[in-house]
Amino acid sequence: MERAIIVSANSDISELSEQLLRIEGCGITAVAASCNEARRLVKNDTEPEVVIINTPLPDEFGQELAEMIAETTSAGIILICGGDISDDIADRVSDSGINVLARPVSREELQRTIRLLLASRVRMAGVKKESSDIMSRIEEMRTINRAKTTLMKYLKFTEPQAHKYIEKQAMNNRQTRLEVAVRILAQYE
Repeated sequence: MERAIIVSANSDISELSEQLLRIEGCGITAVAASCNEARRLVKNDTEPEVVIINTPLPDEFGQELAEMIAETTSAGIILICGGDISDDIADRVSDSGINVLARPVSREELQRTIRLLLASRVRMAGVKKESSDIMSRIEEMRTINRAKTTLMKYLKFTEPQAHKYIEKQAMNNRQTRLEVAVRILAQYE
């Protein structure tokens, strides 16, 4: 279930945002009326998937909050600001991946942006999982290669002999090559 934080001093924007987030499947939504309150929510709660910030806020403008959240989380961020400054702010925060919407924001525009954020998070989650899988395979290969090097050093095996030995041990003992490699490293190191 998606988690969202809405930061707005304007109750109309908060209610609209909450309603649209619910429609898009965000079940848990926290609402903050100031930047300080939002910072506490981000630090104390589980990481949000979406953050909507309606500027200006009572204690600061809100751009700094958006940049802090972009730096410390992987949340999708929507920053709503006045139409006269939206292009300038968009230029400043675009490298952080913050989406800037100019006020007045239509219901359709906000909903489309929320959908886009959620869809991109799904894609990023897939890429993150794939990256994690690749990193674990690389680590497994490193461990196996260390075990081969250990066999070559202590038992004077050639690289093909060490490879064949690990493969044969894995097959005979019904273990993975990684388990055999870990056992070899524990025995010789």
